[in-house]
Amino acid sequence: MPPIHLTLIYGSNREPRLCDTVARWAAGRVRVHGGFVLDTLDPAALQLPAALPRTPDMATTRLRRRIRAADAYLVVTPEYNHGYPAPLKQLIDAAYDDWHAKPVAFVSYGGVSGGLRAVEQLRQVFGALHAVAIHDGIAFAEVWRRFDADGRLREAAHTERAAQAMLSQLHWWAAALRNARQATPYREAAA
Repeated sequence: MPPIHLTLIYGSNREPRLCDTVARWAAGRVRVHGGFVLDTLDPAALQLPAALPRTPDMATTRLRRRIRAADAYLVVTPEYNHGYPAPLKQLIDAAYDDWHAKPVAFVSYGGVSGGLRAVEQLRQVFGALHAVAIHDGIAFAEVWRRFDADGRLREAAHTERAAQAMLSQLHWWAAALRNARQATPYREAAA
C-alpha cells in the first residue's frame, strides 16, 4: 500500500505561541506511529493575503496544492474565546473540494476545556467541506502545565497511547477513503 500523506496543520500564528510545542509533540507521535508521510502547514509561514481573492494568488494556489495532495489531516488548534483562531479559518476557507472525502483528526489545547469547543466548531466546518472528522482526538486542558520548559509532555504514557489510537483510526480512514476516491471520484458520488 502506498504511504498515507498526512498534513499537520498549525491552528495559530499568535506570538509567542504554544502551538509550536503542541505541534512538535503531535509530529513526534506521527513519526512513532509510522505509516505516514508528514507535511506541515503553518499559517505563520504561508504568507496568505489578508483577504482571499476571487482568483487565487500564488500563495493560495500553493496552499491548495498541498491540501489536495494530502490523504488526511491532523489539526493542532488552541481555543481562543471559546472558538478556533482566525488564521485557521482563513487556511481552511482557501480551499473547498480539495478537502472532500478525506479524514481529519484534532489535537486541541487551552484552559479548562482543553480546546474542545474549538474542535466542536471545526467538526461542523469540516463536515460542510465533506471531510470526515474522526471520533478520537487529544485535548490538553491547562496545557501550560502539561509540557515542561523543553517541550516534553509530563505524565505522557496515557496521552501517548491515546495519540496512537487516534492516529490508527486516522490511518484506517485515510486508506479507506483514498481507495473509495480512486474507485469512484467523490464529485461523481456527490452528484
